[in-house]
Amino acid sequence: MNSNAIFACVFLLFVFSSAKLLSQNKPEKDTVNFIYYPDKIMVRANVSTQNDAYLLTNKNGPNLDLETNNSYKLFLSIDYKFIGFSYGFYPKFFGGNKDEDLKGKSSFSDYNFRFFLGRWLQTAQFSKTRGYYVENMSEFDPNWVEGKDSYLKFPDFKTVQYEMSTSYLFNPKFSLKSITSFTEWQKKSAGSFIPSLIYSYNRILSKFEDLNGKQKEFDVRLAAGYYYNFIIHKNFYIAPHLSPSIGVKFLHDKSIDAGVETIEKHTYFTRNIEGGIKIGYNSNRILCGASINFDDSSYNQDKTTVITNGKVYGLLYFGYRFDAPEFVSKPIEEVGEKIKM
Repeated sequence: MNSNAIFACVFLLFVFSSAKLLSQNKPEKDTVNFIYYPDKIMVRANVSTQNDAYLLTNKNGPNLDLETNNSYKLFLSIDYKFIGFSYGFYPKFFGGNKDEDLKGKSSFSDYNFRFFLGRWLQTAQFSKTRGYYVENMSEFDPNWVEGKDSYLKFPDFKTVQYEMSTSYLFNPKFSLKSITSFTEWQKKSAGSFIPSLIYSYNRILSKFEDLNGKQKEFDVRLAAGYYYNFIIHKNFYIAPHLSPSIGVKFLHDKSIDAGVETIEKHTYFTRNIEGGIKIGYNSNRILCGASINFDDSSYNQDKTTVITNGKVYGLLYFGYRFDAPEFVSKPIEEVGEKIKM
């Protein structure tokens, strides 16, 4: 059984066991603070300027800035009741990769599942990125000319990530769905502390000339997030959030250089902070908005090298709600009744 199948089995067992443990008497709907769309399916298109990058900071020499060659990411999402799914990729019809002859090709795919179980939120994500280039070539070659000379490319540098998170919403008068899945709407301004346990397994594969590297990482971190939703004139909102976290990274690195194999194992303490602000409009059928987000993580590899993965990006989204067909609503309702959602 391959790693993808094992991950899927473990995840499904976790979700269903969590649903059984968290199930309780079905609570009454709070119509004072929220508007519900129980029979509507929400579909959205999200266009993001997010770019994947790895920055190796060396105190004794030039930094190494590895980036993917893409302009935009497109995420297509569908949410219904307590279940959601999204798929992300590089849209070629928006321009896709640029200057491929100089920077090379990059590819990206992302699958994200989310389950709202009462005040609990469980997510699972699988993403794969391939094709990087050295963005700061001028620091390594003073004769290098931007727009004319080729960048140093790593077409076989690939990252694969499996990640899950478990979050708890403390304030029952705050709707996380109103700014994430949009399957309900908040009537009054409110915020909530939302701690999260995030656990991920990453593989980094690199091939360059005689060097063949395979790096495996297992990360566990605890985030202390806070979200707030300002409601303006019933249909508009401004929602900032901030989520710092700390964790531990267990790293296993195997490399073969000119036929010589080297294996290293390390444990690192990690630091991460992410946040952003989202603004938008909501009606019974149509919603739209924009956001600015940042995500910065780092750890000290040794006394002179800091590994940083930082992202600052904007996002535009447009969504539409439509009536759920019976072949979708009926099985979801049956599952919801069994787990008392």
